[in-house]
Amino acid sequence: MTTRTIERVPRKLWFAAIKPPMYSVAVMPIWVGSAVAFAETSHFNSSIFFTFLVSAILILAWENLSNDVFDSETGVDVNKKNSLVNMTGNKSLIFWIGNLCLALGLVGIGSIALQQEDWTVIGLILLCCGIGYIYQGPPFRLSYKGLGEILCFFAFGPLAFSAAYYSQTQAWSSVSMAASVVIGIATSLILFCSHFNQAKEDAAIGKKSPIVRLGTRRSADLLPWICSSIYALTTLFVILGAFPIWTLLVFASVPIARRLCQFIRSQHDQPHKLTFCRLIAVELHFWAGLLLGLGFVLPG
Repeated sequence: MTTRTIERVPRKLWFAAIKPPMYSVAVMPIWVGSAVAFAETSHFNSSIFFTFLVSAILILAWENLSNDVFDSETGVDVNKKNSLVNMTGNKSLIFWIGNLCLALGLVGIGSIALQQEDWTVIGLILLCCGIGYIYQGPPFRLSYKGLGEILCFFAFGPLAFSAAYYSQTQAWSSVSMAASVVIGIATSLILFCSHFNQAKEDAAIGKKSPIVRLGTRRSADLLPWICSSIYALTTLFVILGAFPIWTLLVFASVPIARRLCQFIRSQHDQPHKLTFCRLIAVELHFWAGLLLGLGFVLPG
């Protein structure tokens, strides 16, 4: 594909391909993990926080770009207009840009480890990267076996949270782990919702996503229970005294959760209308994470 052809791609398609809102997935574990660290220690290292934040965004860019490349090899994205490989016609370019993002991200995390003279954080992030690879990369492709949401939960939940908390405190926290469960569920929810509009394509190439296994109707019926778990767990942790009362601010995101559930339930069998339902899930993830973290930093 020539440069001239690339330039004719609509801006909306570039936006859909690059997916800027999706990068809240990288931001929220760092934000909430650091907020828990501040709540427990009254200490906040801004340089480490922002280095970690930029590095996490770069590493997520690697995962998104490499997944685009790996999906192009299986044929699942053959009709996907907002695939960067399809838009540019240059799989090698996308692959190496992704690897550059990974290298830069790891350099940032490595600088934190050098500063602290402690390699724990980079070890945790390397585990996240390993999960990111086996999620879609050959020969594993575990997302094709229906394990994507589970992998996503651990990578962007307990592992990322532990790394963010440890980067601020060089210690461990049961409260941070509890918060990681809430945000891990919200993150996996984004991936779950992203399968609705491509259930037929996934089934055609043997990709056993939860939507393919359950069907769109049963998956839509399951969605309110997944969303409710975010609020139920937050309430439980407040009752147990693990979370401050202010974390109940997360309930302000309930209207977004309701809108997501109602939209998918009403359109579950019309995939062409569900292309951007993941953006509602991203909106829910963003506000739930922002409010949860805010609940930890507000004075009690």
